Amino acid sequence: MAHQGAGPTLVDLCFRQAYRVAYRLMRVYWRVRRPRTRGALVAVWNQGELLLVRNSYVPYYSLPGGYLRRNETGRQAAIRELAEEIGVNRSEGELELVLSEINEWEGKRDGVEIFALEVPERPSVHIDQREVIEAAWFAPEQALRLELFPPIRRAIELRTAAAAASPER
Repeated sequence: MAHQGAGPTLVDLCFRQAYRVAYRLMRVYWRVRRPRTRGALVAVWNQGELLLVRNSYVPYYSLPGGYLRRNETGRQAAIRELAEEIGVNRSEGELELVLSEINEWEGKRDGVEIFALEVPERPSVHIDQREVIEAAWFAPEQALRLELFPPIRRAIELRTAAAAASPER
């Protein structure tokens, strides 16, 4: 089930356009400067399903998350972005690091940490209709059929493989 709120206003649509323009400019900058970036994402899991978000400026699904600020840890960024992007407040201690890797992505050397957050009940998700335009729950096999940010695909595959190997199955 998708969480899309009341729908975008004209102001929201203008923000989406600004995000798309800014993202295109950043991609040019990344290709020229080849910077190193660091980001953190949160895989929110409930009863075997994963919460994915779709941002207004890219065609693929992602997880709540974003870039680390100066002097911020991956866990701190993950908690901050979870609150900013979907309105969910949690503590750092609830996160489990499941993937940490560096990839060449869109012209930059992109370090990403993916944390898992297991929740007993689905949290109330609030999106801004500007940066984040959709949030929905998916079974792993459904998620793997979507266009995903590549490290997210690996994190889902790792979880699926671990579940298949678990003796509790």
